Amino acid sequence: MKKITKMTMIAASLAISAFIITVSALGLDATTYANVTQIGMTPEAGKFIGAGLAVGLAGIGAGMGMGPASSAAIGAIAEDRAMFGNSILFVVLIEAIAIYGLLISFLLLFVS
Repeated sequence: MKKITKMTMIAASLAISAFIITVSALGLDATTYANVTQIGMTPEAGKFIGAGLAVGLAGIGAGMGMGPASSAAIGAIAEDRAMFGNSILFVVLIEAIAIYGLLISFLLLFVS
């Protein structure tokens, strides 16, 4: 079983806190969820919040994965230069997660 690091716990708590603050700032709870437009939140606001969360959480995830993978890639390249292509491939695959988050945000914002 993978050990949960302190940095992972901090990132998770920050993400949960940001979500709770956003929901409480918008006034969304179980009683007002059915009447969202009555509290001043439009569907456009939901699209912007969703797009921001998609980019932000994808960026956090890619950043958390990029550190260990990049350090391992540098170590592998230092030992054997032939590992350069494989190492770059793994780092690029991690970066694709952030690009997918950006793509989802564009879909949320510009596709109706």
